Amino acid sequence: MTTSTKKIEESASLQAVHEEETHGDHRLFGLIAFLIADGMTFAGFFAAYLTFKAVNPLAPEAIYELELPLPTINTILLLLSSATFHRAGKALKTNQAGLCQRWLLITASLGLAFLGSQMIEYFTLPFGLTDNLYASTFYALTGFHGLHVTLGTIMILIVWWQSRSPGGRITSKNDFPLEAAELYWHFVDGIWVVLFIILYLL
Repeated sequence: MTTSTKKIEESASLQAVHEEETHGDHRLFGLIAFLIADGMTFAGFFAAYLTFKAVNPLAPEAIYELELPLPTINTILLLLSSATFHRAGKALKTNQAGLCQRWLLITASLGLAFLGSQMIEYFTLPFGLTDNLYASTFYALTGFHGLHVTLGTIMILIVWWQSRSPGGRITSKNDFPLEAAELYWHFVDGIWVVLFIILYLL
């Protein structure tokens, strides 16, 4: 390799470092902006449901007594999954890729368990999707959240695969993908807690 070639490569490397320092990493800001917009969508659903419930009281035959065991189990599953996801992030920061992957698999399993439990609840509900406005709102809220859990679980499995060692792209020095997925998952868990209170406890 000639001296001129080395100088060109060094110059290109310095330029790349300079550009990285000049243009900050705004990925987290973009993710937070997305979550705020997504949260506004959920807020619209919640407001519509609460307004409908306050302004248009349900007829006696349209009032259903929802069972609490399955939704309570689902709440516990998601809260546990937030804790296991956090443990995965801590393991990655200490360069324990294998331990990180185990915690990620546990988190994904809890997400799948939540989805399975939600499907069981759907099959045992005393009403269908089109029975009345309450039923449609219930399915819209829980189904929209279930879609988020599904996407989050897929993200976790992708992070699990990418954090393998050796050969994985996600490491302690490049942990943003895991942090982004974890923030999204915590958001989904928080939305469920609000949904649980509104639909099952109020």
